[in-house]
Amino acid sequence: MESDGGTLDADLRAGYGFDDEAVILGRPLDAALQSPLNDHFVQVPLRMLNKHGLVAGATGTGKTKTLQVFAEQLSRAGVPVFLADLKGDLTGLAVPGPGNEHIDARMSGMDLPWQAESFPVELLSISGRSGTPLRVPVSSFGPLLLAKVMECSDTQESVLQVIFKYADESQLALLDLVDLIELLKFLASDDGREVQATYGGMSTQTINVLLRKTMELQTQGGDTFFGEPEFDVEDLVRTQDGKGVITILNLVDVQTKPRIFSTFMMWLLAEIYETSPEVGDPDKPRLVFFFDEAHLLFNGASKTLRSSVELTVRMIRSKGVGVFFVTQQPRDVPEDVLAQLGNRVQHALRAYTPQDQKALKATAATFPVSAHYDVQEALTGLGTGEALVTVLGPKGRPTPTVPTRLVAPVSQMDTVDEATVQRLIEGSPLLARYAQRLDRESAAEILAKRAEEKAAAAVEHARSQEEADALARREKELVAEQQRTRRAPTGRRASNRDTATERMVKNAAASVGREVGRSLIRGILGNLGR
Repeated sequence: MESDGGTLDADLRAGYGFDDEAVILGRPLDAALQSPLNDHFVQVPLRMLNKHGLVAGATGTGKTKTLQVFAEQLSRAGVPVFLADLKGDLTGLAVPGPGNEHIDARMSGMDLPWQAESFPVELLSISGRSGTPLRVPVSSFGPLLLAKVMECSDTQESVLQVIFKYADESQLALLDLVDLIELLKFLASDDGREVQATYGGMSTQTINVLLRKTMELQTQGGDTFFGEPEFDVEDLVRTQDGKGVITILNLVDVQTKPRIFSTFMMWLLAEIYETSPEVGDPDKPRLVFFFDEAHLLFNGASKTLRSSVELTVRMIRSKGVGVFFVTQQPRDVPEDVLAQLGNRVQHALRAYTPQDQKALKATAATFPVSAHYDVQEALTGLGTGEALVTVLGPKGRPTPTVPTRLVAPVSQMDTVDEATVQRLIEGSPLLARYAQRLDRESAAEILAKRAEEKAAAAVEHARSQEEADALARREKELVAEQQRTRRAPTGRRASNRDTATERMVKNAAASVGREVGRSLIRGILGNLGR
């Protein structure tokens, strides 16, 4: 713009006039924020996208369309993209845009061509109803993220970490919520008291609270996305006909469960970090990951989780992965994480309250100072489809802060019909691998088997004890019988035991015998004749 004396022109050429392969965001606006300066592009080098970024702005300012522009140009450059879709708008990437007079006017005003184009799209779904099912075992999800989903206190989170450690060391696979529920029941029972004492004195009360929270999550539908087969994050890194595949996590059917899907996306990001190879600083990123509704991840997050997120974001760049957080206010992202984001696209902010004014001033202070624009005024004066931009240039230096009129997407800027969604799902090469849920032996079955074995052992022990008791009683009776036998009297002593009748008979017999004897004696002595 001539009235700017060439200084703005020189700064724009120095900051954005590079020839590296780039994502073209649009044209810079003049100081009055009215007309585009068509001699310049506002662009971000592909090789700098793994330095992460932030797309922010109030509702209705065009953040979703900005994501669409990023996704289109990255895909065209052969870079795979992952993004979440809360309203279904981004499914339009699979269909060429119909075009209209507004798009024509916008693009002709920026002296840029516009050609409708479609892109390869893969639909994933947490529930499995609107895309290929995306599942993860509870053990892979981990205690930190699960504690975030269940809104656990720091103490409960700590105990949950210990429980996962016990399950791992005891080879109790936690695949779904049923496994975790049965393990918590076991630990809260009398049989689990020894485990509680061994693993740091976990309290039964805390275990019961975790049990209740897990069962609540189950009733809210949490059991649909915990399980196997586990999603392989390498399936996010694909190309088709030279274009990067755009993987969309379709959240239309779970948008009322923000804590679940935001935490689930964090698991995906952490898994990408854990499994991706080191690639240094490639000419273009291996994958760009757009983390929508980022404030939902950080709200109420523990210090441990925040530290884990900050570490993941800081280290994942060496894996060739760029991460863009998408939210309304930069303050929604913790400072330690915000400091890692080198590329900024800030849509308009609305300052209606003192709190909004304070947030506006804080946001303006995070941008490089501009000699040509009042950053704070620009933030409130931007229209829909316009944004304040600063990125990292090819040499890693921040580019000038510049209000930008963004290019229009070339794919459809709206939801596609149900028939198109079904065509995308049924045509997915991933569907055959992930559609059917697996149900192998895990903690619930192992604990049930152990309980059955313990019950059977108790029955066998009781039977053996009963037999032993019966044998002991028989032996005691035999001993008593033998003792009675040894004490039994013989001979004359036995006659003392005769009954009264027997004694009368014997006495009578004895009397008769004596009379016969006397008679016999008299006869012998010669007295029988008397």
